[in-house]
Amino acid sequence: MNSPDISSSVLVRILLVEDFEPFRMKVRSLIKERAEFMVLCEVSDGLAAVQKAEELRPDLILMDIGLPSINGIEAARKILHGNPQSRILFLTQESSSDVVSEAFSLGARGYIVKMDARKDMLLGIDAVMKGEKFVSASLKRPGFPDFTDDDGRPSSG
Repeated sequence: MNSPDISSSVLVRILLVEDFEPFRMKVRSLIKERAEFMVLCEVSDGLAAVQKAEELRPDLILMDIGLPSINGIEAARKILHGNPQSRILFLTQESSSDVVSEAFSLGARGYIVKMDARKDMLLGIDAVMKGEKFVSASLKRPGFPDFTDDDGRPSSG
């Protein structure tokens, strides 16, 4: 007799931080495709993200960068200052190497460009929850730094 797959029953509690409601609804719908993922709370600005992250201690914070009050980079910095074990996966329109580099250098575990959400988001959540770093497929292009090295700094590889 086979034992059940325990990994499929593990609940990943997610704090969803996105100010554009139609996109937030799309993300929520994608998350619901996986029974082991649960949106714990949704907020639409950076200060609320910091407050809810401290209050709820989610397993994963899925966060935009372009947010009202304080941006996602600053919110992540504050969240990680209070709880360095927080797993932050950015889901944003911003795709410049400088912003991606800043996100990883402050401690983010993953970075997904919104246009890649459909194909990369669930893969990214899985990778980050396994302790790996994740970068959108569209950011893995010639001349763009590889941000998945252990130190989070861009490498030429």
